[in-house]
Amino acid sequence: MLRRSKPTPAPTGPAPGDTRPARRSPAAAGEPPHQPTYKYKKWQAPLAGRATALHAGAWWLWALGLATAASRTTNPLLLGLIVGVAGYVVAARRTDAPWARSYGAFLKLGLFVIGLRLVFSMLLGSPIPGSHTLFTLPEVPLPAWAQGIRFGGKVTAEQLVFAFYDGAKLAALLVCVGAANALANPARLLKSLPAALYEAGVAVVVAMTFAPNMVADVVRLRTARRLRGRPTGGVKAILQIGLPVLEGALERSVAIAASMDARGYGRTADVPPAVRHTTNVLTLGGLLGMCAGTYGLLAAEGAAYGLPVLGIGLLLALGGLRLGGRRSVRTRYRPDRWGPRAWLVAGSGATVAALLVYAGTRDPAALHPGVVPLVAPTLPLWPAAAILIGLLPAFVAPVPPVPPVPPKETSR
Repeated sequence: MLRRSKPTPAPTGPAPGDTRPARRSPAAAGEPPHQPTYKYKKWQAPLAGRATALHAGAWWLWALGLATAASRTTNPLLLGLIVGVAGYVVAARRTDAPWARSYGAFLKLGLFVIGLRLVFSMLLGSPIPGSHTLFTLPEVPLPAWAQGIRFGGKVTAEQLVFAFYDGAKLAALLVCVGAANALANPARLLKSLPAALYEAGVAVVVAMTFAPNMVADVVRLRTARRLRGRPTGGVKAILQIGLPVLEGALERSVAIAASMDARGYGRTADVPPAVRHTTNVLTLGGLLGMCAGTYGLLAAEGAAYGLPVLGIGLLLALGGLRLGGRRSVRTRYRPDRWGPRAWLVAGSGATVAALLVYAGTRDPAALHPGVVPLVAPTLPLWPAAAILIGLLPAFVAPVPPVPPVPPKETSR
C-alpha cells in the first residue's frame, strides 16, 4: 500500500542570500495589536464621542447667527455666501443620523420659496415702480371693494429683481435653520433645556424631528418603488408615497405618546403659591423687558435705553426660569458640557451676526443693492470676509465617526 507523503511546510525564514530583515508580527515586536484609526493633536478637532461631543445648543447659536446675518442683507452674493458657508459646515460635520439628511430638503424648500415669490409678484403685482417691461399678463377685473389689488398686468424687471432678493433672503433663513437641524441632535438639545422649559421643549423637539423623519420615510419609499420597477414621479406616485408617510407619522406619534406616558411625563412637584406667583411675575416681566429692549435697539431713537432694558429683562426671565424649575421632578443623566469648542462654534456665528449688523449701519447700499434704477450687486469685501468666519466650526468641531464600509461579496 502506498503511503501519502506529508506536505513539506513552507519556509518561514529568509531565503538564501536575502539580506532584508525578517518581518515580525506586532505581538512579537512588542507593539500594540490595535492602533487607533484617528490620531489628533491638542489643536486639532477630536473624534466625536460621548466625552467630546459638541453641545447641541452651540450649533443652534451658530445657525441663528448666520440667520441674523442673512436677515440684514438682500445682496444675493452675500446670501449665496452664507448658504455656501452653512453647506460646507454641514458637509464636513454632519453624521449619518436620520435628522442629518434633512438639509437637502431645506435647500429644495428654499428654491421653492424663491419660485413662489416670483410667481406671486408676477400675478399680484408689486409696489415697486419699473420702466423695463418684460411682458404683460391678461389682467382680471376685480370688484370695487378690492381696489388697490390687481391680478395680472405688466411685469417689469424691477419687480422681479425685488421679488428675487426678498425670496432669496427667506430661503437663506430656511437653509440656516436646516443646517441646525442637520447638525444638532434633538434629544441632546432637549436634555440641555432648563427644567421650566422642558415640556415646551419636548413639543418643539417632536415638531423638529417630524421633518427629518418624514424625509427619511420618503427616501425609503422611493427606493422601494424604484427597486420594484414602479415610477417615482408624477401625481399618482406622490399620492401612493404620501399615504404610507402619513401613516408612519401617525404611528410614530402614538408610540411617542405611549412612551411619554409610561415615563411619567407631565408630573410636577408641589411648590408654595408664593413661588408660583413670583415665577409668573418674573417670567412675564422679563419677556416684556426683552421685547421693549429689542425694540429700542432696532429703533432709531431708542438705542440709549434699549440695551439696559434688554439686560434687565434677560435677568428677570432667567430668575423666573430658575424658580420655575422647582416644579420639575426629572433628573439629568450625563448632562452635556459646554466646552471651549462650543464657545468657538457659538462665537463664530455671533461674530458674523454682529459684523453684518455693523456693516448695515456703515454701508447700507452694499448690503441692499438698488432696484430702481437697476444696478448690478457688488460683493463688499470686509462683510464677505466676516461671513467666512462662520467656517470655523468645520475645523474645530469634533469629527463625526465614519460608518463602517460593508465588505464586498466575492463571486465564487
